[in-house]
Amino acid sequence: MQGQSQQQAYDRGITIFSPDGRLYQVEYAREAVKRGTASIGIRTQDGVVLAVDKRIRSPLMERSSVEKIHMADDHIGIASAGHVADARQLIDFARREAQVNELRYGEPIDVETLTKSVTDHIQQYTQVGGARPFGVALIIGGIDKDGRPRLYETDPSGTPYEWQALAVGADRGDIREYLEENYREDLDLDGGVGLALEALASANENELEPEGIGIATIDVEDRQFRELSDEEKRSHLAELELLPDESEQE
Repeated sequence: MQGQSQQQAYDRGITIFSPDGRLYQVEYAREAVKRGTASIGIRTQDGVVLAVDKRIRSPLMERSSVEKIHMADDHIGIASAGHVADARQLIDFARREAQVNELRYGEPIDVETLTKSVTDHIQQYTQVGGARPFGVALIIGGIDKDGRPRLYETDPSGTPYEWQALAVGADRGDIREYLEENYREDLDLDGGVGLALEALASANENELEPEGIGIATIDVEDRQFRELSDEEKRSHLAELELLPDESEQE
């Protein structure tokens, strides 16, 4: 009982380390991320692919209201997993940082610079009393000033990680295992879209609906964030044979 009450004391102290060096509130924030539907990022030689699972709780809900992919700047996209409201706050912060950089320096913000600004902002909420950590993880992908695709993850602790391919949210372990087995550095953008869809499908009984997923790409050539339409997603899914069997649905 004494050990339990001791842990509860450190639970209440958001900014206080436990004797074994843990911040319990940050760890709980990571658990909140795991409750969100999956998001995937893949870096290819031609650009970056972001893919998200937009499953909804009720057929009465408008799918378009589920926002998990966002444009932070023309050349940068962000996918989220975890608390949607927390994600919106960080997306707004990222957009402001991109606009301030453009006005101050007359050039687009670098992907790494933006990521570190966001994670510095996140980290402050692990040190300030009376606030809680952000219960969300972001995948930030884009094209840097040298024309190279870059892909980063932000953690509730405020730590940035750079990846070739990653997954956050529910089924993260299974999806990451699939990516580790199938990722290749020589993938083109279409190949990256295909791998992202296959990885999502591996956690969804190998079936996906175009309306239930989101896909965005940032191409090295034009450095433009672009979301795929439902028709384009359906075309990719049909090619990969990942569409649900309509005869079984009837």
